[in-house]
Amino acid sequence: MQKFYKIWLVFDPRRVFVAQGVFLFLLAAMIHLVLLSTDRYNWFDIAAEKYATE
Repeated sequence: MQKFYKIWLVFDPRRVFVAQGVFLFLLAAMIHLVLLSTDRYNWFDIAAEKYATE
């Protein structure tokens, strides 16, 4: 564990952080799209039904 810092000698930290940010953004977008495709967790349809009855 003491020599763990040497990983940054192999990988460029800027590229690693940019790649991590892109990955996390795409993962979040995919999760939101999966939830929107379900009947139970589609918050757009739930809100539309709520305001249509008022």
